[in-house]
Amino acid sequence: MASGVTVNDEVIKVFNDMKVRKSSSPEDVKKRKKAVLFCLSDDKKQIVVEPGKQILVGDIGDTVDDPYACFVKLLPLGDCRYGLYDATYETRESKKEDLVFIFWAPEGAPLRSKMIYATSKDAIKKKFTGIKHEWQVNGLDEVQDRATLAEKLGGSVVVTLEGKALSTSSSGAPPRPGAPPRPGAPPRPGAPPRLEHLLV
Repeated sequence: MASGVTVNDEVIKVFNDMKVRKSSSPEDVKKRKKAVLFCLSDDKKQIVVEPGKQILVGDIGDTVDDPYACFVKLLPLGDCRYGLYDATYETRESKKEDLVFIFWAPEGAPLRSKMIYATSKDAIKKKFTGIKHEWQVNGLDEVQDRATLAEKLGGSVVVTLEGKALSTSSSGAPPRPGAPPRPGAPPRPGAPPRLEHLLV
């Protein structure tokens, strides 16, 4: 069901600026948005950029220590929002950057607001061409743990998000099928005895 809500041109410009990572001067890079929130206009007819609800790349290390935690604090507890977050993360193989479209619909938001934002989501998503990751979040408990976002970005292959190691420890993970056991680990049930056990 479409809501008839339109998307303000400034929203599309912000998205295009965040999506295109062309080689820029250091000053231009600092002005790039790391995260931004979008809301419905007062008359509920347009999706607009929410004033003052953004993090610039240049803020990181200056006024912002942890961009992800700062982004979570921008989310209002009593209303819905759309957001774009430019996630920087590492897998075991490489460092990556990906835009994530976030639909924030907390439990405490009014039912009417949830309905309008839900039915208007397609209007904004259609303008955000090429977005690989979409995340609907319904409460702070889901969004505060950065491992939840890491799961959206690549599951267990993601090892850091915004330079911070994820709390999932690899030492507790079961060995991959066919992988040699860790040194000192007891043999798996049904596994053939290891060589050192045979040389007694």
